[in-house]
Amino acid sequence: MIRFLQKDNRLTKALFVVIIAAASVSMVVYLIPGLTGQGASSADTYAVVYPHWYSRLLSSGDSISQQQVSQLARMQVMQRNPQYADNPMIVSLFEQQVGQQLVQQQILLAEAAKLGIHVSSADVRQFLQTGPSGQILFPGGKFIGADRYAALIQSQFDISVAQFEENVKHDIAIRRLEALITAGVTVSDAEVRDTYRKSNTKIKFDYAVLSADDLRKQINPSDADLEAFFKKNAARYASAVPEQRSISYFAFTPEQVPGGVQQPTQQEIQAYYNAHQSEYSTPEQARSRHILIKVNPGADAKTDAAAKAKAESILKQIQGGANFAELAKKYSDDPGSKDTGGELGFAQRGRMVPEFDNAIFTQKIGDTKIIKTQYGYHIVQVEERQAAHTQQLNEVLPTIQATLIREKSAAAQENYARALTSEAIKNGLDKTAAAHHLQMVTTPPVGEQGVIAALPDGSQLLAKAFQSKQGDPAQYAPTGEGYAIFQVTGVTPAHAPTFADWKSHVLDDYRGEQLPALLSQKTSELADKAKSMNDLAKAAKAMGATVKTSDEVTLSGQVPDLGQVGQVAPQLFDMTPGSISGPINAGRTGVVAKLLEKQEPSAEDMAKSFDLMRDQILEQRRAEAFNVFASNVINDYKKHNLVQINAKAQTPQFPGQ
Repeated sequence: MIRFLQKDNRLTKALFVVIIAAASVSMVVYLIPGLTGQGASSADTYAVVYPHWYSRLLSSGDSISQQQVSQLARMQVMQRNPQYADNPMIVSLFEQQVGQQLVQQQILLAEAAKLGIHVSSADVRQFLQTGPSGQILFPGGKFIGADRYAALIQSQFDISVAQFEENVKHDIAIRRLEALITAGVTVSDAEVRDTYRKSNTKIKFDYAVLSADDLRKQINPSDADLEAFFKKNAARYASAVPEQRSISYFAFTPEQVPGGVQQPTQQEIQAYYNAHQSEYSTPEQARSRHILIKVNPGADAKTDAAAKAKAESILKQIQGGANFAELAKKYSDDPGSKDTGGELGFAQRGRMVPEFDNAIFTQKIGDTKIIKTQYGYHIVQVEERQAAHTQQLNEVLPTIQATLIREKSAAAQENYARALTSEAIKNGLDKTAAAHHLQMVTTPPVGEQGVIAALPDGSQLLAKAFQSKQGDPAQYAPTGEGYAIFQVTGVTPAHAPTFADWKSHVLDDYRGEQLPALLSQKTSELADKAKSMNDLAKAAKAMGATVKTSDEVTLSGQVPDLGQVGQVAPQLFDMTPGSISGPINAGRTGVVAKLLEKQEPSAEDMAKSFDLMRDQILEQRRAEAFNVFASNVINDYKKHNLVQINAKAQTPQFPGQ
């Protein structure tokens, strides 16, 4: 189905930007880490910000609750990394960042109030109507209604309308503060022209490449050199061999669980179906196809009329008996569906843009009509509609049976593992294994990231083993195919290796230490030789370097073995064609280049893009200026102890701590 017709999460994208105004100064989180203070008074209080020195005396600060922090952190996890929504460590890390953002936001709101910046309810409504959310909340300029508005905010953000609009109010206040602080930021015409010229100048060059990997092989120290290096860096190798543990265990597979796995009963199947009926509900949906005649936003009346006339001509052909699919392949401007004859498949109500959604759910099946959306004119044909319905038990029976069998098997295995562990704690591993005809195994010393060869997956066993002490009671851990019951029976502390055992690692370290100087030396020799011979190719051949030719690139262009030219070798743009560069350190390579061509933008191109370039530079400078202002304000609040953060909120608490 074509993506641009689907609404997907446009509401979320449009409105999420106003959920936390501190996003506009997100750099501050990294520029000024660790906002700290004395513990906040209430257990549910994440932090308190005091707008004035006397606010602390009057206990009249602005509080940020732990609930606010947790709620917004969960929302951000769901937006950015939904796969980690149930991971307490990830959520806790998000809470730390969100908490700092909210503290910074509250400080900036306090500064805005001091400068007389206030936001009314009318300002909020105007922003929602004209801002990024306008097309969603006010389609065609008409409000979607209080009930639907509240439902959308609740479903997308799990907060009330009042909370949402308060967040919007904060965002507007900080935007106005930013506008006030950066009003004096300017950029001259000369700066705009210079920036445009640098950004749009194109060059092409030959370049000789010396590979660090090739040079590494040329570093061949004697054993005496390596042993001296090993002794000199004794502290580096003091714990080079990580801690290892010997583990005694016995394991079982699902087939060895006594009694096997019971088949689910009809009552269990029915109960599962009843509890999960929402998963088997299919909403109302419609299958359609279309032919798009695209009209770009802002197109003039003549262009719009031509597109409409073309759509009407195609419609007449279809009504005259022409093949819809063939016409779609020939005329449609939708690359996602034209090759399949315009087919869009099934779509649920509310998933398409409003005009298209209305057509496929109201148009008579088989009829073909023209509608207009923000993308242009669509010849739409509805092929089929399905009413909302719930799948019957017999339709989903195999899926439910398989699910219940998996659950029963998993439960039976864990119950057996628990029982064996209890028995092993009482009678010992050996006797328990023998009593159940299971084989005892003792591993050689193995590291935490090592492998237990006899187990399909020993990672969880090793993780538990390295959290335990030698002699601790027996435990159990999944193995990928059943469980293992184990104890730590030996611990080898981290220690320094002998030179003989670690010689290959020492060689790698020695080469790594010598390589940067060798690469720099060889690249300088290559540059000197190329300039003295005035021939890059001959110098490269003499030095064993490989010569390549770049494409035409700008400052932002990427070149193999060099990287982004503007970052690694901006000096190339100051050279004249025919000249040879000095040595260029590109990290994993050393490079010398000869400029072949240089093409600066024309005055006409510069004039066309002048205003856009000015706006981009202004936006960047204003953002930098506001970040400096915000940094200074936040530092001032810290200096005068006007921020209190709950001590418990400052350090993430993870399971096991």
